[in-house]
Amino acid sequence: MAENTIAAETTKEVKPRSVRVVLMALMIAMLLAMLDNMIIGTAMPTIVGELGGLEHLSWVVTAYTLATAASTPIWGKIGDMYGRKGSFLTSIVIFLIGSALSGMAQDMGQLIGFRAIQGLGAGGLMVGVMAIIGDLIPPRERGKYQGMMAGVMALAMIGGPLVGGTITDHMGWRWSFYINLPLGAVALAMVTAVLHLPKKRAQGKIDYLGAALLTIAITSTVLVTTWGGTEYAWGSGEIIGLIVVGIVSIAAFLFAETRAAEPVMPLHIFRSRNFTLMSVIGFLVGFAMFGGVLYLPLFQQAVQGASATNSGLLLLPMLLSMMVVSLIAGRITTSSGKYKVFPIAGGALMVVGLFLLAQMDTGTSRLVSGVYMAILGAGLGFLMQITMLVAQNSVDMKDMGVASSSATLFRTLGGSFGVALMGSLFTSRVTDTMSDRLGPQAANAAGSAQLDAASLAKLPEAVRDAYQHAVAAGTHSAFLLGAFIAVLGFAAAWFVKEVPLRGAGPVKAADGGEGKPEQAPVESFSH
Repeated sequence: MAENTIAAETTKEVKPRSVRVVLMALMIAMLLAMLDNMIIGTAMPTIVGELGGLEHLSWVVTAYTLATAASTPIWGKIGDMYGRKGSFLTSIVIFLIGSALSGMAQDMGQLIGFRAIQGLGAGGLMVGVMAIIGDLIPPRERGKYQGMMAGVMALAMIGGPLVGGTITDHMGWRWSFYINLPLGAVALAMVTAVLHLPKKRAQGKIDYLGAALLTIAITSTVLVTTWGGTEYAWGSGEIIGLIVVGIVSIAAFLFAETRAAEPVMPLHIFRSRNFTLMSVIGFLVGFAMFGGVLYLPLFQQAVQGASATNSGLLLLPMLLSMMVVSLIAGRITTSSGKYKVFPIAGGALMVVGLFLLAQMDTGTSRLVSGVYMAILGAGLGFLMQITMLVAQNSVDMKDMGVASSSATLFRTLGGSFGVALMGSLFTSRVTDTMSDRLGPQAANAAGSAQLDAASLAKLPEAVRDAYQHAVAAGTHSAFLLGAFIAVLGFAAAWFVKEVPLRGAGPVKAADGGEGKPEQAPVESFSH
């Protein structure tokens, strides 16, 4: 109780004089985590050309993703136990160390190892941002700032490939990593100077067993979705073995958490109906969003002849729509305190958008595909920040970190499953269509399922036409799967219970709002 009162008084001191400065620092840190993979993707061909090791190329991304996903829940718990400011600053420092080392890598093995260090820090960046915002700003007031977070995401997705290409061409690929250092230094200085949160003392020891079992479970899951159907066949011994390890480690983790004094992921937070539903919906949002971000540019490059250089701009209709809708939904939530309609509307628009995208073929114009993307973006805009807001509002303040990390983790895992399953379906459909049109041997000679516009232009007309029809068919299957999965999210949204958001107005230390966050209603399945 005393700690919550201190947090409320701290919040009162921070707002409104310096909360925007704090948020600016948090958004820079969030940009660091999101921008990195977007920039590195553009620099990959140059990196391979200098360092070699093409056969290990996928691990440059996989090592980062694995370390990020595995460390996310642990960072959340550390913040809850030892204080959010210290854990957040530590994660920034680790990320910057990993960035500097990656820029100095002399071979592919070093780069993969240093990317893993970078990923460890990145796991704490997103969780730290969300949890600190949860500490500083009551859920009722948080909607005002949703547009800012959606804007950072749009900036990363649009600007990442452009910045990555420019840096690689004019400064060298190493600066794709070094660019993080000045941004991170600014974030470090601003957070250190402006952010003031109450210090915490750990009430128990870190749940090392739970953390280890969860890391094994997450690693197995991510590797299954990354390798399945690409590095190894889905029925291979490697994939089956990883699935078994994943299932066993999850079961062991759940058992260990019931015995731990300070569980790394307290199972009691899932007693809240809203928290569990937001975790499910967040998983499905990640599934749809990451799949869309991956396959929309591929369709526009291969079928509509767009340039790969400006691939980020191809997503502009979706990202702008997402940003505007997120801002509007946030404002309405702040003024009315109502939010149940947004997951329902978002789920419906996501289903419609994905279904329309599944109808695209070789004759679909950029204008029409842009409209379809805008519809999907609107659905994501209703869901992206609302899922985190409701998840945080569904737990006590002492569990803010693990709630934020769990919601982030489920969205990340959803993205991994989305890319894997949609990718497997896409590749299979492309291969089958090429074989039907050209025959197996000609299809294999035509190349992989990811030719860019420049490579396509060099192909014979018959092969190019077959390939474009194959990509359209693959896109149809991938987005149809996405639409089916989105139906589950739409159905889940109807079961959300509209619990009043903490903080019914401006924060006041004595009004019983943010000053007593533990008294906010937290519903459960038993009610």
